[in-house]
Amino acid sequence: MNLFQPLIASLVGFGIFYITADLARVPLMKTSKAATTLSKRQKKKTSSLELWLRGLAVLLSKYIKLNEFKRMQLLSDLQTANINITPELHIATALIKAGLCLLLVPFTLLVFPIITPLIFLLAIVMYMKESRGIQEKIKQRRGAIEYELPRLVFTIDKTLAHSRDALAILDGYRENAEPELKHELDITVADMRSGNYESALTRLETRVGSSMLSDVVRGLISLLRGDETAAYWSSLSIKFADYQRQMLKQQAQKVPGKIKKLSMVLLFCFMSFYLVVIIVEIMNSMGAMFN
Repeated sequence: MNLFQPLIASLVGFGIFYITADLARVPLMKTSKAATTLSKRQKKKTSSLELWLRGLAVLLSKYIKLNEFKRMQLLSDLQTANINITPELHIATALIKAGLCLLLVPFTLLVFPIITPLIFLLAIVMYMKESRGIQEKIKQRRGAIEYELPRLVFTIDKTLAHSRDALAILDGYRENAEPELKHELDITVADMRSGNYESALTRLETRVGSSMLSDVVRGLISLLRGDETAAYWSSLSIKFADYQRQMLKQQAQKVPGKIKKLSMVLLFCFMSFYLVVIIVEIMNSMGAMFN
């Protein structure tokens, strides 16, 4: 009977899962995939499982209520990370992914009950990781933008010799910018063309939340007001160039550690090959001795 317990537990778990999904009228994976394929906004391929989980998250998000302060804070973080979903959907996605871990509970209760608390702990860790993972994305995106700012400042510094048109400078630079900064400049340039220049630059500063970008925005606003900013951009270019060298130095210092780890893995693989050969030869020798 013990041999059939894992199979019975799996069947019970999947049965409860599919019955619940059917009662909740969650769309099938094929339906979600077809709808996403027809959408013109879909820019990259998405697996069937991700689409199906997204359907569950959308359904669950309708029942999630957040207080106004937490919702506005989370919405701001999502916009900064360039994630175009609602705060409720973000929380629902974290709950769904954590709930997947709980599907193992019927199996562990029947086969190995002692590890059941570990499954609950894993679900909690998964929820915390998904709900707070947005901060890591913000950090990575902000880092990518800050890494490119020295080149933008250098461009502005050299362009001021023959042009003081801030809109033209940003519009020209965004054509060759990296994706993260290009996205922000696309929004800012469109905002400047349709409204107040200073307000558009201030919104750019607020969206990214970078002290380095704040220095750039401060210089651009001074330029718009007609101030003499040649010395400011020259000193800022030198400051940002030093910062970029420090970033490159930090990245270079991380490389030996990665190489060392890979070398240890490679050494372990070679040792494993020799150990297997030695063990096989010893077993053959012992077999010949007893025969």
